[in-house]
Formats: sequence, C-alpha cells, structure tokens
Amino acid sequence: MTYDRLVCANCAAPVSQGRCPVCRANRERLQQEGPFAGLNPVTLIALLVVLVAALALVARTA
Repeated sequence: MTYDRLVCANCAAPVSQGRCPVCRANRERLQQEGPFAGLNPVTLIALLVVLVAALALVARTA
C-alpha cells in the first residue's frame, strides 16, 4: 500500500505530509517495509511488463 493517500486520524492531514509526530512515524514505518513498498501500482506493473519482455527475449534467443 502506498502512503500518499492515507489520512492521519490524529491531525486529519495526509500522512505523506508528516504534519504531526504520528504522521512522521507512520511515514517512516511505511518507507522501511520493503524495497517496493514506496512504489505505486502503475510502476510495479511497468516493472513486471519489462521483466516478462526480458524473459521472452531470452527464451526466444535460447
């Protein structure tokens, strides 16, 4: 899940802005969850398409 659309229950602002300590703590936690946690779904789909195309190219040449 990306944090750019999450709204903080403490200050009612987007978590990505980090206005209060709760927002900042959750923003840091979400950024540290994994290497692909900060990517939006469109970027992940694009990476998947590139990976499938590379695998098809390798399979075709072998």
